[in-house]
Amino acid sequence: MKRRCAVILTLCSISLYSTLFPALILAEALPEGFVYVETIIPDIHTELRYFSDENFLGCRVSGYLAPRCILTKEAAESLKKVQDELKQFGMGLKIFDAYRPQCAVDHFVQWGKDLNDTKMQAKYYPDVQKRDLFKEGYIAERSSHSRGSTVDLTIVYLDQQSTELDMGTHFDFFGPEAWPESPLVSPVHRAHRMLLNVLMKKYGFDSYSKEWWHFTLKNEPFPHTYFNFPVR
Repeated sequence: MKRRCAVILTLCSISLYSTLFPALILAEALPEGFVYVETIIPDIHTELRYFSDENFLGCRVSGYLAPRCILTKEAAESLKKVQDELKQFGMGLKIFDAYRPQCAVDHFVQWGKDLNDTKMQAKYYPDVQKRDLFKEGYIAERSSHSRGSTVDLTIVYLDQQSTELDMGTHFDFFGPEAWPESPLVSPVHRAHRMLLNVLMKKYGFDSYSKEWWHFTLKNEPFPHTYFNFPVR
């Protein structure tokens, strides 16, 4: 009887600890130096496309076991500064992707070599031949996302709909229209991209010349390490 009570007490204690300190338990599951972004930016918006089939592959990507947003602590803290500045104007950030395990990148590469799978071409790469996605820099065998300090994101209004600023193309559009300074979109779209670009650079991020949504922390803590732990 005493043993049974002890077991029940232990289980209750674990349950209570999980209820009171969920962030601590989650933090323990990550490698040192990584955080769940919502622990640093509780009001961040996310739409993590690779956990869904709404992406350029048309299916959930390997390594995404939950719709969680993970970054290095340094990247998350810098991103919070961007969020705090935007909030003064009734705006904020929405993240599409953050840390990406190497197995997910391998999935991209495997998909890219299957030239018969073009079911998402009309939406995501209408004017680029799939065989050219590697050559033109849209897919690579290594991604800065796997180092943990790269994030794909946009700006939203902090209203009930969390409406995105119109950037001229959607996330993961492969083509020159998505380049940050592309003349193929309107001046309004370029102004919105410039706002995002200026704020991200102000707080220590570098942009990527072919994707208006893609930024990497300049002083990233793991510049040569490509991680492969799952998103969960």
